[in-house]
Amino acid sequence: MSENIEQAAESPPPSGDRDGGASVPARPDLFLIVCNCFRLVTSLAAICCIIVNVLSVVRSFKNGSDVFDGVFRCYAVVIAVFVVLAETEWTVITQFWKILEYWAGRGMLQIFVAVMTRAYPDYSGQRQELVLLQNISSYLLLACGVVYLISGILCIGMVKRARQKKEISREQAIKDLQELESRREELESLLIVDRV
Repeated sequence: MSENIEQAAESPPPSGDRDGGASVPARPDLFLIVCNCFRLVTSLAAICCIIVNVLSVVRSFKNGSDVFDGVFRCYAVVIAVFVVLAETEWTVITQFWKILEYWAGRGMLQIFVAVMTRAYPDYSGQRQELVLLQNISSYLLLACGVVYLISGILCIGMVKRARQKKEISREQAIKDLQELESRREELESLLIVDRV
């Protein structure tokens, strides 16, 4: 029996190399990278909408004449914060608001925030830079919302979640394999010490 243990300790491992674990690193999933980039663009558009609405709230309450616009903009800020939080895909958010887990629901919320940001434009010409930022951010978020809505209808969100689960399980398998390799090396060193 001791001869079998010595032969097992001296023979090379059947797969992979001795020092690295997995021999071929897996390529990152291009689809998930594109989805993450789109999430980033959507978050930036929602943050721009928050900035525009906060500036409009300050301007509305400072003038004192347009209180309804200020209150409307406050609601737009709160809902735009939900859009940003939904794009983080934080489990606490999706646990309490299940509709934000689905892309169609997320898209409808983004379209709603874009419309709220675009509402009540200032055509008096006093703050042209604010109107320009308002137009850019609202149309960008509107485009992101339409893409999310169409993608949600085509069930692309389900494909993304399935690929994410596969990626997480692959990373966990690599981690488990590395732990097994380190444990095997520890056992081999113990066998060598016992032999001496």
